[in-house]
Amino acid sequence: MSTLNKENNKQKDIRLRLAPSPTGFLHIGNLRTALFTYLLSKKWGGKFILRIEDTDQKRIVPGASEKLIEILKIMGLEFDEGPHLGGDYGPYIQSQRQEIYQQYAQQLLESGQAYRCFCSSERLQEMRSAQEAKHQAPRYDGLCRQLDSAQAEQRAQAGEKFVLRQKMSQKGKITVNDELRGAISFQLADLDDQVLIKSNGLPTYQFANVIDDHLMKISHVTRGDEWLPSYPKNILLYQAFNWTPPKFIHFPLILNKVGGGKLSKRQGDVFVEDYLHQGYLPEALINFSVLLGWHPKDDQELWSLAELETKFSITGLGTSPAIFDTDKLDYFNAYYLRQKPLPELVQLCQPYLEKAGRKIQDEVKIEKFITLAQDRLKKLSDIVEATSFLFELPSYPLELLLWKKLTPDETIDNLQRIEEKLKEITEENWTREYLQTNILDWLKTNGYQNGDYLWPLRVALSGQKNSPSPFDLAWALGKAETLQRLQQVKFTKS
Repeated sequence: MSTLNKENNKQKDIRLRLAPSPTGFLHIGNLRTALFTYLLSKKWGGKFILRIEDTDQKRIVPGASEKLIEILKIMGLEFDEGPHLGGDYGPYIQSQRQEIYQQYAQQLLESGQAYRCFCSSERLQEMRSAQEAKHQAPRYDGLCRQLDSAQAEQRAQAGEKFVLRQKMSQKGKITVNDELRGAISFQLADLDDQVLIKSNGLPTYQFANVIDDHLMKISHVTRGDEWLPSYPKNILLYQAFNWTPPKFIHFPLILNKVGGGKLSKRQGDVFVEDYLHQGYLPEALINFSVLLGWHPKDDQELWSLAELETKFSITGLGTSPAIFDTDKLDYFNAYYLRQKPLPELVQLCQPYLEKAGRKIQDEVKIEKFITLAQDRLKKLSDIVEATSFLFELPSYPLELLLWKKLTPDETIDNLQRIEEKLKEITEENWTREYLQTNILDWLKTNGYQNGDYLWPLRVALSGQKNSPSPFDLAWALGKAETLQRLQQVKFTKS
């Protein structure tokens, strides 16, 4: 019975893993893979396991594993087993499992399903260049495949460098099953004799993966569909060991909105840390990421992680590429920012304001400033620009004060009248509600046009064409600052 058919039932021995390489920051595509894998483990009542795949020693970045664990914890994704937690199937770091890989490599060598290849890198490069010149797919030509095993053993004992290759079948086809796509067939003649052990004795990514997934009893392998071409090679390895392979789920590719190419760091920010530093919330990144390839039945857009842990379904996963649309990410982030309680939002915004040198000891005033900006924020870092005019009135042209056909002198006179009215309002009554009610009543009583007074008042307080209402501005700035900004305007009268 397939995973799809059994999804509604809790399954036994469900074990899914995330197996990143510690080569730098967490890519947004890897976050999507981690999220889908985590949610499937929750949905099926299984285990979510972290395994660090550090066989490519040249690309390792110190501290990358610890940072990845930290970032995923911020996202709310926590593991059941891993190098930081332990478990019954460790070690959970590949560099600590070298003896295991050598043991299984020797097993394949002795059974005749693998062979030593002594070809130099120069010969391999010449071979590939010749194949490319003939428009052939680059692949190993099998020169060392025919070596006598005793001769190969002698050369290895003499210290000659070699890699270990799998001796692949060259006729017929192999059919593999993907839980989203169904059966997929590959011609064996098109498959290369893949390297299992490199010349430095370390396993390749593909070889170590198969060994570890089997020994750690992984029930479902989840990964991006860029790994589909290597899928038949994985299955052939399982067959070589006479092991039952896990089920495979290949998630759809993520494409850039502009240009349609694969999501790449060369085309902008793709690292989760970058988005967090800019002020994208974990809940927004989770909500955005889960919809990159998952399509809920009822088209619901807003999802909390707790909801997803019970509602996420493999039946909602598609195979068509997902589009990475930052406008959609901004939409989600703005929504979650609007839901934040003011005290929490203030705490989140403070580091960005302080970094920009925006410091005010008056906590009440800071809360007012952030209140005015809350509905206009797409990300936390926007708070600096969104509140800059509240900290310091920017320079602006006198013409911006003018409303419709008002002359500069009429505008200044109107501002003087409303200034006198504002002076009459006490500090105790200096609230948004009272300011609005009192000023609007005054305008109506005197037969004044609202725009003739409120437009120049708003510009005088903000210095901007677009800003919050004049009542909101006056309330946030306070009486003293409001009157001071109006005083500055009077000096420009001709």
